[in-house]
Amino acid sequence: MQAPHAPALSGDIQTGIGWRHPQYAQLLQQQPSLDFLEVHSENFFARGGASLAVLEQGRALYPVSLHGVGLSLGSAAGLDSWHLDQLEALVRRIDPVRVSDHASFARAPWGSVAMVHAADLLPLPFSDEALDTLCSNVQRVQDRLQRRFMVENLSAYLQWRPVPGEQEWSEPDFLNALARRTGCQLLVDVNNIYVNALNAQLQGDARDPVAACSAWLDAIDPASVGELHVAGHCEVNDAHGHIVIDDHGSRVSDAVWAVYRHAIRRFGAVPTLMEWDTDVPALEVLLGEAGVARQMAQTALQQAEACDA
Repeated sequence: MQAPHAPALSGDIQTGIGWRHPQYAQLLQQQPSLDFLEVHSENFFARGGASLAVLEQGRALYPVSLHGVGLSLGSAAGLDSWHLDQLEALVRRIDPVRVSDHASFARAPWGSVAMVHAADLLPLPFSDEALDTLCSNVQRVQDRLQRRFMVENLSAYLQWRPVPGEQEWSEPDFLNALARRTGCQLLVDVNNIYVNALNAQLQGDARDPVAACSAWLDAIDPASVGELHVAGHCEVNDAHGHIVIDDHGSRVSDAVWAVYRHAIRRFGAVPTLMEWDTDVPALEVLLGEAGVARQMAQTALQQAEACDA
């Protein structure tokens, strides 16, 4: 498929939105100015049907980024061959601008059942063994797709305890090593970093969450970053506990925008996705948030250039 014409929002900052079912028809009809659309790969694995037809209409208008949630890249049980087959077929059909999934695991043997999939993004231990497993699986994906893959950092609600005597990597160093060893790119989700920082604060971390996120970003190799994600989150405080959840169900908070501006100053004009997956708003609201991201990125780049001058 040939790359379609798509009007750019700006000369330098590529900004896209997550394209979800309630907005399929309106976006195709209005064709707003966007640099790319992002869809969840697994929603289009069927070899035909209405969903794939809609995606192909969108692809005729915009570049498409395929973002997966089910590859289970960190699984010691390996990748699901069927899942990888479907992803390869979709990549060949859509010719996406980028393909990505998460630094997580979901597949594992379970009792007498041969294999189970948790249908969730479970965190990895930042250990040598987990890094070896993740590198092996990411390399298998890249070999199969014959293209560079992107891996996203996770919002995690539990952590592994290191085995005594075992090296424990920091998350940025773990991801940097993944990129160096496999040649993959990193998809940096700044909302995920902030959600983790807020939950760490609830657990007693005395650091300012925005400062903690900035330090996290400063530890990432800028050369490996291929895309940024921004989204909303929510805070739940009830009889069951107090926690911040990465629900992608609201506008981006001021604090996450501050972290995003820091990311742009550090990484440069990286393509940026506005995610909104629950309580999906009117298309105009999502486009407005993408416009805010574009404006903030341009301002951050101008400030960075002024500091360098």
